[in-house]
Amino acid sequence: MATRLPDAEFRLRLDAVRGRLADTDADAAVWFGATSIEYLTGFHHIQTERPVALAVAPDRVEITVPRLEVERVEGNDRIDAVHSYFDYPGGKPVETAVGMLRGLGAESVAADADGAPGVMGYEGPALSEFLDVETQDWVARMRWAKTDAEIDLIRESAKWANLGHRYLAEYTAVGAHPITVSQRASTDASRAMLDALGSEYAVRTRGDGPVHAGYISGAETALPHGHTPNERLSEGDVLITGATANVDGYRSELERTMFVGEPSDEDEHYFELMLEAQTVAIDAMGPGVPVSRVDQAVWDYFKEQGVTDLARHHVGHNVGMGGHEPPYVDRGSDAEMAPGHVYTIEPGLYTDEAGYRHSDTVAVTETGTESLTYFPRDLESNVVRG
Repeated sequence: MATRLPDAEFRLRLDAVRGRLADTDADAAVWFGATSIEYLTGFHHIQTERPVALAVAPDRVEITVPRLEVERVEGNDRIDAVHSYFDYPGGKPVETAVGMLRGLGAESVAADADGAPGVMGYEGPALSEFLDVETQDWVARMRWAKTDAEIDLIRESAKWANLGHRYLAEYTAVGAHPITVSQRASTDASRAMLDALGSEYAVRTRGDGPVHAGYISGAETALPHGHTPNERLSEGDVLITGATANVDGYRSELERTMFVGEPSDEDEHYFELMLEAQTVAIDAMGPGVPVSRVDQAVWDYFKEQGVTDLARHHVGHNVGMGGHEPPYVDRGSDAEMAPGHVYTIEPGLYTDEAGYRHSDTVAVTETGTESLTYFPRDLESNVVRG
């Protein structure tokens, strides 16, 4: 049972970026992205209009944070010094970060961006107004391949997502409201997860539980990113579900197409086409396989079946700390699958009335693949009766 990332993982990550830093003319490396900062140090925060800047020098790690984050980061023994400004816009976040960098002897940096991202109304000066800046995407690229420890966390996520999904199926009934069913399933699965893991669970939530399970229903399923409608379930409704769990910042993805009562002949037809497309994609995966080949295999199958007009998106994407991560399983990508990559495999078909999509989280191994999610995929297991 994996519940948190070992400290050794962070040492390896910091060593890796220092190795990349040594190959440049820069004096330090800088990150403004919240996920990259968490990836390198384990310090997790919500990215707002108050920038956070992490600096990695050859022999030190320092960070600039708004005053309200000081106590949360001070206990992190991977960070050697904490610098702070009071708030934004009254404070000077970039100028404070520049002072931190100059204190490290840095006049040139390799940064993930030329300044903090413009979220929630932030408008700040570019880092290059003060220092020589070259951009880098080291962490984003490192995150493509997961270590065994990271995959263990995603596997643990899949276990609790599966429980949430089972509750979702159990609580679904004609006359139920999809929002209350989703809330009940998410709450009960989160309670079970927290009871089982106890103090081993690494908190990554604010006011909600670690498991989320829910679905869209009816006509909204015809939209790949449909919203939950404000209408109670009826006999014959199509559902597209989604379940995940947060385990030390890592997530899996589990989706199923389900039916309230007996599916129509048309529902069965498109369900089986979708299911076969997913099987085609999983069978095409493996180490060294171009991601474009996997997407093309599904497109060729859809073309053979005469349903390309019902496809709305590519086959899937990498997953881990982010819901969507590159590489994307897309015919336009030149990336290749490699051991440690973890993909959602989710080809879908969408008619004017309904959508049909499963999503499973699949890891690429040295010899093939391993499906981390395991809720049944067949039609009979995804019909809700009674």
